[in-house]
Amino acid sequence: MSFNQEVLSNNPVARRESGNINVGEVERIACAVAGGALAVYGFRNRTLKGLLLTLAGTALLHRGATGHCNTYDLLGITTNTDRAAGEISAPVAKDIHIEKSITIGKSPSELYNFWRDFENLPKFMTHLESVRCVSLNRSHWVAKGPAGKFVEWDAEVYNEKPNELIAWRSLEGEVTNAGSVRFEDAGDRGTVVRVVLNYNAPGGKLSAFAARLLGGEPGQMIEDDLRRLKQILETGEVASIEGQPSGRDSGARKAKEPETSTDKAAEPTKSRAATSVG
Repeated sequence: MSFNQEVLSNNPVARRESGNINVGEVERIACAVAGGALAVYGFRNRTLKGLLLTLAGTALLHRGATGHCNTYDLLGITTNTDRAAGEISAPVAKDIHIEKSITIGKSPSELYNFWRDFENLPKFMTHLESVRCVSLNRSHWVAKGPAGKFVEWDAEVYNEKPNELIAWRSLEGEVTNAGSVRFEDAGDRGTVVRVVLNYNAPGGKLSAFAARLLGGEPGQMIEDDLRRLKQILETGEVASIEGQPSGRDSGARKAKEPETSTDKAAEPTKSRAATSVG
C-alpha cells in the first residue's frame, strides 16, 4: 500500500478530500524531509534569513503532510498517480509551460462570458478547428496538427470563479494539456487577461523543440491569439495584412503616384505650347 493510499485509508477526512491530493508519494516524502530540515535549521539561526528558511520549511512540511499544492491545483497538474476506487486521474501536462497576458478594453464579466462559451475559442485561436460543448463542464476539442492532420481530446472545467477564473484540463485524447485564464479588473483600461497553459506535445519534448525550430513557437502563437481576441472584442473584426503590400512598399508607391499623375498632366500642356509656338 502506498503512502497516499495509507493516509486515505486511516483518515476519514482525508478520504473525503482525496480529490485535493495532487502531490505524489515520493514528492510528499521529499517535501516532508526537506521541510523539516529547513525549519529546524532556520529556527536555530535566529536571523532574518533563518526566519525565511523556517517559513519555507513549514510550507514544504504542509505540502508533504496534506499532499496538496495550490500551484498544481491552478494549473491542473497532479503528480499523484494513485487512484482511489472510482476516482479518475487526469494525465499530467508539464512538458511546455506558457504564461501570457494582455489588457482588453472590456469588463471582466464580458470577457468571462465570451471565453466561458468554449465554442468561441476558434474565432481567435487559429490552431483550433472546433470546440463542441458536451455539457456544462465538459467539451470536445479538435486542433490543427502537423502535416495537415487533426488531433482531438476531451476536456473538463475543474476550477471556476465567475468573472474571475476559468481552469480546464484534458481528460482523454491525443494531446495532454491544462490551462487557466484569469480576468483582472484594470479600471478605466478594461481587464487584464492572464493565460497559463501547460501541455505535452505529441511526440514529446523533442517534437516541441523541432516545432520551435520550424517557426511554430507556442508562446508567440498564444500572443497572436490574445491580440486577435482584443481586436474582435474591441472592434468587432480582426485586422488582416495578408495580400497587402508592406508599409514601406505602400509608402513608396504613394510617394510615386503624385509624380506620375503630374507628368501625365504636363504632357498635353507641353504639346499645346509647342503647337502654339510653331
